[in-house]
Amino acid sequence: MSGPPSRVFIARLAGVAVFDPAGDQVGRVRDVVVALRLAPRPPRALGLVVEVASRRAVFLPITRVTVIEADAVVFDGRLNMRRFQKRESETLVIAEMLDRTVRFRDSGEAAFVVDVAMEPTRTRDWLVTKVAVRRRTGRGLRKRGESMVVSSDAVEGFSAVEHGQGAAGLIAAFERMKPADLATIVHELPEKRRTEVAVALDDERLADVLEELPEDDQIEILGKLGVDRAADVLEAMGPDDAADLLGDLPTEQREQLLTLMEPRDAAPVRRLLTYPDQSAGGLMTTDPVIVPPDATVAEALAVIRRPDLNPALAAQVYVCRAPTATPTGRYLGTVHFQKLLREPPPTLVSGIVDTELDPLRPTMSLEAVAMFLATYNLVAGAVVDENGHLLGSVTIDDVLDHLLPEDWREAAMEAAAEETADPEEEALRGTT
Repeated sequence: MSGPPSRVFIARLAGVAVFDPAGDQVGRVRDVVVALRLAPRPPRALGLVVEVASRRAVFLPITRVTVIEADAVVFDGRLNMRRFQKRESETLVIAEMLDRTVRFRDSGEAAFVVDVAMEPTRTRDWLVTKVAVRRRTGRGLRKRGESMVVSSDAVEGFSAVEHGQGAAGLIAAFERMKPADLATIVHELPEKRRTEVAVALDDERLADVLEELPEDDQIEILGKLGVDRAADVLEAMGPDDAADLLGDLPTEQREQLLTLMEPRDAAPVRRLLTYPDQSAGGLMTTDPVIVPPDATVAEALAVIRRPDLNPALAAQVYVCRAPTATPTGRYLGTVHFQKLLREPPPTLVSGIVDTELDPLRPTMSLEAVAMFLATYNLVAGAVVDENGHLLGSVTIDDVLDHLLPEDWREAAMEAAAEETADPEEEALRGTT
């Protein structure tokens, strides 16, 4: 690998792996921190926000970066593990500068920021020298929507608070990120920016992110969406996650949202809300993998191969007589995916179903469910009513979610390390 390139477009760094000198990956780039300065002095890059183990974000001074390439960032090996905290004088490029409206100094025309480029200087500083923009208006020979790269001093508007800032660029930068990782970023954004990102995400992606956020963030975001959009997002969530979120809302607001949801989506959520939170019925999802007894092993495997399926739910299929949808299907037993892998594809699942293990009952306590899964080394278990109908499935992730402290998500996102301050970092960030 060679030294730093002459110009780096920052949005393209999102998710790039970060390596130490030995070639071991220590994390991934989340953002770049810059200090805005009075024109004509360009913004100065201070360092990278790097996500390391346990989704902790730490600060890597730009002076310690030795290589920046399209698929790798290498640093000199010194990394303070103290949790990154953005300061008032600092700006995050991806989180706060992308999608911002700026104006050309010479004409006053509006454009929005698509990307920002930084370049190294002879003194080892990195300066934001270029801005990729797309015009909002079309005057003279310039067409609306025209994209171009201009000098950073050719535009103004980065310092002002912008209301209604878009979020397409930020979302595109983190498009490949897992929902839990994107949720960490959304959690750490200012409230204004968090709302803008939530509004810009599509329903499915926002639903996935909401499921990973702390309760307070969920309620705040849902309240900013408007009731119609909020109902659409709730429909895209898993019934159990939607029920957990709605259960934290005032009764009137909860009923309004349930009424706006499609009846087929609202019905399982209403059923889940009838059970106590700390019971099998309150923990379960109503969308387990169900197949009829005449399904083949090949057909069952095709169902659990779906990429959008929770891994815990994909660990087994439940065999029910028609109609197979919960809560009407008569439960016959479970087939674990290891069993499916060992049997010939034409084999009927009815011939390999496990009927020896008693299913969970909806009234069982959280502790009883946890002991059941631990005793039989399971990642999920069927929940069946007294008439033998399959109601849903409890997965190990939902059990852990309820066994951990209520604020465990927020604590995991905000946990700070005990390391002392880094003198070089403090000097770079202007506090010493």
